[in-house]
Amino acid sequence: MLRTLRHRMSMRHIAGAPAAPDGAYDADIVILSLDRSEETLAAINSALAQTGVSRHVFVIDQGSRAVGLARLASAIAGRDDTTLVALDRNHGVAGGRNFGSALGHGRIIFGLDNDAEFADSTTLARAVTALDADPQLAAIGCHILLYANGTDDQSSWGYPPRLLPRTSEAFDTITFVGAGHAIRRAAWDMCGGYDDALYFCWEEFDFCLRAIEQGWRIRYRGDIAVRHKVSAEHRIAWSGLRWYHYVRNRMYIGRKWSAGWLPLMPRFGFYLLKGARNGMLMQTLRALPAAIRMARNTDRHPYSARTRAYLRRNDTVYRASPLREIFGHLH
Repeated sequence: MLRTLRHRMSMRHIAGAPAAPDGAYDADIVILSLDRSEETLAAINSALAQTGVSRHVFVIDQGSRAVGLARLASAIAGRDDTTLVALDRNHGVAGGRNFGSALGHGRIIFGLDNDAEFADSTTLARAVTALDADPQLAAIGCHILLYANGTDDQSSWGYPPRLLPRTSEAFDTITFVGAGHAIRRAAWDMCGGYDDALYFCWEEFDFCLRAIEQGWRIRYRGDIAVRHKVSAEHRIAWSGLRWYHYVRNRMYIGRKWSAGWLPLMPRFGFYLLKGARNGMLMQTLRALPAAIRMARNTDRHPYSARTRAYLRRNDTVYRASPLREIFGHLH
């Protein structure tokens, strides 16, 4: 996060309030924008429709074309509850959310994808209430529904497959899905926000591991939902850079908590097999040296006993044996 804050001068105010409101308020809603102006406007309107809670909306544009940025500016102009800023370039999901979160001071930070909307007008208030009711929670992950029909968005299920029958329930977990989530600012500040070196992919998991190590918990709330449009536009295709980031970032995160690279090689072997099977061998081979370079200046230490117990209790117990887990995903 500190790397991102050094680039604050690369941000320019475009429309709406010049800053967050003075005094205390409940939540900041952070929405990243990169073209897709129609969907982004729908996400903004959904945020502005939230009731029963005091909030400020931050829209962080990371390189939209001029016509799209103008549409956002026109919709936000004159509002005192919304701020539109533009960055000099695309800083990725992690960097963009760090920018937006640093602009506010609400005690809760709600991250909403720009192709998602709150399920109803009370979603944000219920997320704030959930965090207020449990002081040990660093963050909650929302139930991600398909916008089109309100059924589960299984492509956005970031938890063990064995928990799929519990999509409408609540349970402690080790991560959340970025499409819709709420983070306690006290935990965000303690953990330093996202690691913006990750750029895209696994940034939520990395944050949650650091929060868990600090003694916080993460919880999935199936009764608090956002509706996701699963738009393909401007997504990084799995056949392209997305797989590279997926492998690079996961290996880099693993190295943060490992005494060396050797214990991580079975995981990389799995990625090699999967990459080869799906025509992405070269992307996979590029990812490991990139992860090694990323990790050179990163502080490393093994999980504490408390964290290992938390991971076993809330994730490992729901997963198959390592071999079945690996070969069950080779498709």
